[in-house]
Amino acid sequence: MTLFQSGVVAEANTDAQFITLNIVRSAAAVAHLRQVLAEIPATEAQFRQQYPEADLHITVAIGSEYWDQLSPTQRPAELSAFPACSNGAINAPHTPVDLLLHIRSERHDLNYQASVMLTQRLGSDASLVEEMHGFRYLEMRDLTGFVDGTENPQGEDRIGVAVVGDDDPDFAGGSYLHLQRYEHDLEAWNNISVKQQEDIFGRTKADNQEYASADKAAFAHTKRTSLKDAEGRSIEILRHSMPYGDLSQRGLMFIAYGCSPEPFTKMLESMIIGDGEGHHDHLMDYTQALTGQAFFAPSVAWLEKLV
Repeated sequence: MTLFQSGVVAEANTDAQFITLNIVRSAAAVAHLRQVLAEIPATEAQFRQQYPEADLHITVAIGSEYWDQLSPTQRPAELSAFPACSNGAINAPHTPVDLLLHIRSERHDLNYQASVMLTQRLGSDASLVEEMHGFRYLEMRDLTGFVDGTENPQGEDRIGVAVVGDDDPDFAGGSYLHLQRYEHDLEAWNNISVKQQEDIFGRTKADNQEYASADKAAFAHTKRTSLKDAEGRSIEILRHSMPYGDLSQRGLMFIAYGCSPEPFTKMLESMIIGDGEGHHDHLMDYTQALTGQAFFAPSVAWLEKLV
């Protein structure tokens, strides 16, 4: 298999930077960007060699709307705009950007150093849209207090779920990404009982035990995100989500990697639109998606061939 970017399937880290940028629309800026992107695998390798204990990964992904600027003759088969949807007051907006840098490791200082280095290389050809710092909270919990990512694929299954195969040979080794920033209403969330919270998630809070299927409400988060395809197989994505927060805003940087964008789209629609019988994911009543972006993270070989 064509070598994928290491951050696509690597196990979770304790710290991450989520950096989105827009690129100047000019031929010179495109040429400059191609040079910077081609050097990213070598930059990551240098960090990993110098600080092996930090387990640093730099994943770069190109926005769905910008892709044709960078590569006008080749496009990933399923790359499309973020699948915006809404249901009354619940909204998953489409807020396109050109570029994503997902930098993660066991050390915030190294993530910061890599972030500064790469954005300085881009220089005035790039403008910062948003920079968010994600961190591990307690035992890999969301700020709601519940363990996050328990349904992630494990081991070699992570590659099958997250990495494009030979069905799109020009982009084998790549991965489709969707990024959302959710802001939680923790005051409202913490004003309901733990039992109500557990019913909304469909699993227990303290010991992370999932309810039996028959005991889950139709609006439970685990019900709305546990989907099957026509052959009865589980529909999966690989999450690398992390909480973020300060004293004024708190929430979740939700990022999903997949060999196709379809699983994410189905899950998002199941959560927001619901099951067709009026049952949406009630967790959405306590959090709001502020951003929504679709990207493609090409293989290492594709990046290195940009120059």
